[in-house]
Amino acid sequence: MRALVGVLRRTGHHEVASDTGEEHCALMATLIGSARLSGVEPLARLTDVLQRIVAGRTKSDEIGSLMPWNWKTQAALPAAV
Repeated sequence: MRALVGVLRRTGHHEVASDTGEEHCALMATLIGSARLSGVEPLARLTDVLQRIVAGRTKSDEIGSLMPWNWKTQAALPAAV
């Protein structure tokens, strides 16, 4: 993850070959930056959020609970069995 952040900072997205690739880089930079601003480790958050969505543990009307500022408090709670 650090390598990706370093590349995003150095290149400023200018080295991306296509518009779609540039959009993906900007999206990753946004996800990483918002997690950092909320005091959350980006890789841990992204991994947990994707697992929750894929496993169906988070419904479409609960997406707001996965935002970094809300996720931080949920991550401290024990997992429901």
